Amino acid sequence: MKQGIISALVVMIALATGFRLAASDSDALQVPGSIQAGDTLSIRTGGSGQAVLYIAGPGQVLRRKVQRGETLVISPEDLHNAGHYVVALVGPSSSDPGSAEKAEFDVVSSRQPASLSFLAKPSRLPVNLPGGISGVAYVFDVFRNLVLQPLQVTFRLSDVAGTPQTQSAETRNGVAWVKMNSATKAGAARFEVSVGGVADKRVVQQVPGEPCNVRMSAQRTGQRVVLETEPVHDCTGNAVSDGTIVTFTETRNGRSEATVDVPLKRGVARTEMPALDGAVVSVATGVAMGNEIRLGGRP
Repeated sequence: MKQGIISALVVMIALATGFRLAASDSDALQVPGSIQAGDTLSIRTGGSGQAVLYIAGPGQVLRRKVQRGETLVISPEDLHNAGHYVVALVGPSSSDPGSAEKAEFDVVSSRQPASLSFLAKPSRLPVNLPGGISGVAYVFDVFRNLVLQPLQVTFRLSDVAGTPQTQSAETRNGVAWVKMNSATKAGAARFEVSVGGVADKRVVQQVPGEPCNVRMSAQRTGQRVVLETEPVHDCTGNAVSDGTIVTFTETRNGRSEATVDVPLKRGVARTEMPALDGAVVSVATGVAMGNEIRLGGRP
C-alpha cells in the first residue's frame, strides 16, 4: 500500500514537471538495491546538464539539484527511516530530453538494538496464576526503526522472595513476547527485559488469591455470642487482603435466623450475633467454607 502511494507521488512529480518516467539504465541513474539505516546513500547520475532529483519514501520527500554525471551523496541524517523508496531524476538527458529516470531502493533497519518498548500486562494480578503475566518487547535501532533481524530477548521476573523466572524468546519482525507465571508470594515483582546490552523494566503487583480456608471461634457473653475468625489466608499462605467480605450465618431448625457480612480488618473478621440455644453458626468467604459452631448452654 505504502509502496503504491510512493510510486504514485513520483509519477505526479514527473507529470507536474512535464517529463515522462523511464527506467534507468547502466549509463544513467544508478542506485543501490538497499542500504542500512545509518549508512550514506550514493546515487550516480549519467549525462550532462542540470537536473532535479527527488527521493520519495516513508514520511518524507527529498529534493536535490544535481549536475548530471556526478555522484550525489545523501547523509544518514537526511535518510534513515526504514522502508521502500523511489528515486526520480527530472531534467533533460542527452538520450531523451523529455524523460525522467526512475529507480527504487530499500532502507533496512540497523542490526544493533538501541532502545526497547516494553509492555507488561496486567499490572496487578493474583498470585500463583499460570501464564498470568504477558510481556511484549519491541526492539528499535538508533533511528527508531524496528530491528527486523532475529534477536534473542531475555525476560526475567523476580518475586519478593528473590526467586527469578527466566525465559528467552526470539524476535519476529522486531517483536518478542512471553507468558510467565505469577509468584506464590504476594508483593511487587520486578519484570525485566534485555537484548544486546539494552534493558527495560516494569513492576507487577501480585496480590493474594482467593481465601482458601477460614476458621472461627465463639465466645458467649450473656445473650450474645462474639464470633471471630483466625487470620484468613489464600492457598499459598498469603494473608488475604483487608476488606474481603466474610459472611456469618446463624440457623436454627433449618431456618435462617441472622446473617452478617463483615470485612476483614487486619486479617480477621469479628462480629456479634444472638446466642440462640440450639442454633448453628457457620462462616464462609468467597468459595471457602469454614467451620460450624453449635450454640447450646455453652458455645
